[in-house]
Amino acid sequence: MKTNLLYKTPKTLLNKGSGFLNGYTHTLNPYTGCSFACSYCYVRQMPVSLFRKEDWGTWVDVKQEAASILVKELKRARSKGKITLFMSSSTDPYQPAEYKEQITRSLLEVMIDHPPDFLLVQTRSPLVTRDVDLLQQLGERVRVSITIETDLDEIRKHFSPAAPPIAGRLHALEQLRDAGIPTQVAIAPVLPSSENFPTILRPLVQRVCIDDYFMGDGSEGKRTRRLGMESLYQQIGMEDWYHPEAYRILVERMKKHFADHEIWISQAGFEP
Repeated sequence: MKTNLLYKTPKTLLNKGSGFLNGYTHTLNPYTGCSFACSYCYVRQMPVSLFRKEDWGTWVDVKQEAASILVKELKRARSKGKITLFMSSSTDPYQPAEYKEQITRSLLEVMIDHPPDFLLVQTRSPLVTRDVDLLQQLGERVRVSITIETDLDEIRKHFSPAAPPIAGRLHALEQLRDAGIPTQVAIAPVLPSSENFPTILRPLVQRVCIDDYFMGDGSEGKRTRRLGMESLYQQIGMEDWYHPEAYRILVERMKKHFADHEIWISQAGFEP
């Protein structure tokens, strides 16, 4: 699927943390739109997507002059107190456009000089490892959360064919671990996986966050239902995994390999 890049200069970059992310002072999105185009993405049901005449995943707005805008906004926010940032809430900061545009990298460079109290980087892309040098400089102020919804790449292909392969994400976790960068796995949303999933993750992380459509889409699963997700599960005969209690299967599997304090559920796992 071809993605059209549009270049726009935003008036602001920081948005007040609210709803699911009300534990953060601000959210930060280097781009608008996301070419990974995951079938279950709740942003598909938000105004930013619904009001566009193009299909979600076919367009990405690149935020020009983002670094200079962020400098001003961080200074202003610092004068009011603590700064905690969630990057990103409605896009992937390391989607393919970032290879060339490097908007996310430019924002991290700003944060080296004007560090927030805490930054969570949420991505499913191995490209995050390119910025290890900057993430290391942020030290304990940063946590990188890598989405790995399943250990089965055939499942990943069914639900999010344009997203990076599972093996690449696992390798990225290994690289971040070796670089000493605080990390977590976000199994969000929970997709069908094998009993071997916890043993694959155990050497790579000490923190696992499990979330699903019913807890994490901001509307108790209503947005996701409008996307017709249940039919995707039915197509592969795994509709049992599309249920408000299905995440408990994964929790019980994880408990055999992770301590209780290493397993986080939904919103709590993304908090600063």
